[in-house]
Amino acid sequence: MVDHPSTALRGALIVTQDDARRVLRGDLLFRNGTIEQVGPAIKEKADLEIDARGYLLAPGFLNTHAHVANALLKGIADDRGFMQFLDTMFAIDAKRTEVDIEAGALLGVSEMLLSGTTGFLDMYYGEDAVARACERTGIRGFLGWTVLDPEITTQKGIPLENARGFISRWKHHARVSPLVALQGVYACKDETWLKGKELAEKEKVLLHYHLSETRGEVQENEKQRGKRPPEWLDSLGFLGRHQVAAHGVWLTNREIELLARKGVAVAHCPSSNMKLASGGGGICPVTELRAAGATVSLATDSSTSNNGLSMLREMHLAALAHKQQRHDPESLPAPVVLDMATRDAAHALGRDRDLGALAPGFQADLVLYDLSHPSMLPTRPENAISNLVYSAGDGAVHTVFVHGEKVVEDRRLVKLDWAKVVPDIERAAEGLLKTG
Repeated sequence: MVDHPSTALRGALIVTQDDARRVLRGDLLFRNGTIEQVGPAIKEKADLEIDARGYLLAPGFLNTHAHVANALLKGIADDRGFMQFLDTMFAIDAKRTEVDIEAGALLGVSEMLLSGTTGFLDMYYGEDAVARACERTGIRGFLGWTVLDPEITTQKGIPLENARGFISRWKHHARVSPLVALQGVYACKDETWLKGKELAEKEKVLLHYHLSETRGEVQENEKQRGKRPPEWLDSLGFLGRHQVAAHGVWLTNREIELLARKGVAVAHCPSSNMKLASGGGGICPVTELRAAGATVSLATDSSTSNNGLSMLREMHLAALAHKQQRHDPESLPAPVVLDMATRDAAHALGRDRDLGALAPGFQADLVLYDLSHPSMLPTRPENAISNLVYSAGDGAVHTVFVHGEKVVEDRRLVKLDWAKVVPDIERAAEGLLKTG
């Protein structure tokens, strides 16, 4: 549901992210949630006229790898090795309920909306609770029910069947797009990978999975199966389009070419990989993947491994980390990083025709940034993209629309009474935090 049949935002500084990457001062008109016009001066009047002078208007970010319900658990497993981190998280997973999953999802989704994210790709179980959090807040959710071998799961029931049921329940929802999410090579046998792909192809949904996140993961797969993870998955006939692989830190040149050739998108999670010391500087080989023709998007991962869900922070860190790692200040420039958080993310999600840009025919998923906020001042057309990537703070986010519906206004959630939600979040966190 949109607020008004037609809405016009007037006089904004617009970062369009369209094919020409125009940055202009002008107007944007959308009707029934779809953008109709973007330009210097739109003459047509709208049902709702918004004075957007003093604001920067940009597409909402798309976070392409998260475990949003873990927002409830930030700080629970800090400063630990990867395996110790996983042990802690698996212990918590075993005792989680749908009530606390929904509370965590509400917390995480709220944090994302208030920092300019309008859609996210999630991987967890109990995804019905996450879907309800999407409904309650208005965000766009690409939600993957985690699938792993039945004998090692903490889920009730069979993970693959749980995913099948989740997809059936939500596949016709306007803003929730269900999908299949496979845990990784360390938790999925051949049969699990192939049945997961079979389900995704049958239902025509995305596949999402962790891939080559740590050196230990890669070495163990070589030891057990004789191949590195991407090559092993390819030998199964698994790799293909409509897949988003998270992390991709430990990739060889041969694997980079393989992923690009197969059409697998890679979600880069710099802050999480650096904090967990995944190796290689925690850096996915973004430059090489892009040169090979692969789609590379940007993501936060979990609040338990990076302690936040701000894509503004992730863009800033991604750009700086690659420059430092490569000893090259020209590496991963601001426009490329913004593409990764918008256009490239939309392409990874199979939505490049209607998400990730402000252009006619695209969904009205957009964000207004207050140009008087200290982190944005001064902003002009020539430095607008740099300011978004390098300096913008979450506090600059003023108003957010998803499919033309206003979900944040004056830095307040429109659809959620935050004061009433906080006690529920605190109660849900109480028992879980003792586990860490």
